[in-house]
Amino acid sequence: MGEGGRSGTPQRRAAQTPRPQHQRRGQLHPGAWWLWSLSLGTAATRTTNPLLLTLLITVSAYVVATRRPNTPWSRSYGAFVKLALAVLLIRLLFATVLGSPIPGTHTLLTLPELPLPAWAQGIRFGGEVTAEALSFAFYDGLKLATLLICVGAANALANPSRLLKSLPGALYELGVAVVVALTFAPNLIADVQRLRAARRLRGRPDKGVRGLLHVGLPVLEGALERSVSLAAAMDARGYGRTAQVPAAVRRTTAALTLGGLLGVCAGTYGLLTAEAGTYGLPVLLTGLTAALAGLRLGGRRSPRTRYRPDRWDVRAWLVVASGVAVAALLTIAATRDPASLHPGVVPLVAPTLPLWPAAGVLLGLLPAFVAPDPKEPS
Repeated sequence: MGEGGRSGTPQRRAAQTPRPQHQRRGQLHPGAWWLWSLSLGTAATRTTNPLLLTLLITVSAYVVATRRPNTPWSRSYGAFVKLALAVLLIRLLFATVLGSPIPGTHTLLTLPELPLPAWAQGIRFGGEVTAEALSFAFYDGLKLATLLICVGAANALANPSRLLKSLPGALYELGVAVVVALTFAPNLIADVQRLRAARRLRGRPDKGVRGLLHVGLPVLEGALERSVSLAAAMDARGYGRTAQVPAAVRRTTAALTLGGLLGVCAGTYGLLTAEAGTYGLPVLLTGLTAALAGLRLGGRRSPRTRYRPDRWDVRAWLVVASGVAVAALLTIAATRDPASLHPGVVPLVAPTLPLWPAAGVLLGLLPAFVAPDPKEPS
C-alpha cells in the first residue's frame, strides 16, 4: 500500500491531527493584578511610616516596570504618580496655610495671619508653621499618595477589557460602566501625547494655553467618536438584553444579594471595632457566601459566552498570595507594634524602618519573578 494509503485522505489526516489549544501565554489573569494592587493599598492604610510607604511605592513601581505591557492603557501609571504628588503637595499646602490641630514647638516660619470672624472660630489663615504639623501632614498625605499609586499599578498591569470578560453575568452592566470609566483616562492621555507629538513634528507649539486649546478640541472629538463606536459595538453584541427567569428566582436573588451585602458591611464593621470582634468574621463569611450565591443566580438573566476565557492558574495564585501576605503582615505589625508603624510627631521623632514589616513588604516583589513577561512572544 502506498504512502497515501497509509496516511489516509487529506480530510482524514486533518481530522486525526489534534488541534492546538489556544492559550494566552505571557498574560496573567487581570483579577490577580487587581487583588495584588488592592492588597498593597490595604497595607498602605495600616501605617504612616514614610519609610514603609516609600518601600511600598518602590515595590509597586518595580513590578510595573518589569511586567507592564506595551499598550495605551498601561501608560496611565505616570499619570497616577503625578496625581499622587499633587495630592501630597496640596496636603502640605493646606497644613501650611490653614494650620493644623497638631500642637508643635519647633516653629519653621511665621506667615501673616488673617483675622477671621467669630463664626470661623477654630480655623486660622496663616500664622506659625511648625515642624510637627508639617510632619503629620506629610505622613498623612504620603499614605493617600501610596494608595493612589497602588491603584495606578492595577490600571497599568490589568487589561480592563479582559477584566470585564471575567466578571459574573450579574455584574456585567456595572462592569461595563467601570471599564469605560477606567479606560477613559488612559485613552485621553494617549490622545494628548499623540496630538502633542504631531504638533511638535509640524513645528507648532504644544505647551501653554495656546497649545492646550489646539489640542483640546481634537481630543474631545476623539472621545465622542469612541463613545459612538462603543455604543454601536455594545448594541451589536446584545448589551442589555436579558433572559426570562421565574419570579421566585428573581426574589431569591435580590434577597441573597441584599442580605449578603448587609452581612459584609456588618462583618467588616465588626472586624474594625474591638467591641464586636467576636462576631465580625462569621458574619463577614456568611455575607460573602450569600452575596456570591445571589450573583450566581443573578447571572441567569445575562446569558453570555466567553471566547478563550482567562484561566486562574498557579501564577495568579502566587501573585495574589504575595499581596495578601503584605497586607496581613502589616496589619499584624500595626496591632503588635503600633509605634514603629506610626511614628510620633508630638514629640517629634525620626521614623525608623522596622525590619520584619519591611521584609514583609518585599514579598510584594514576587510578581516581578513569577508573573509572565508580556514582552516575550507568545
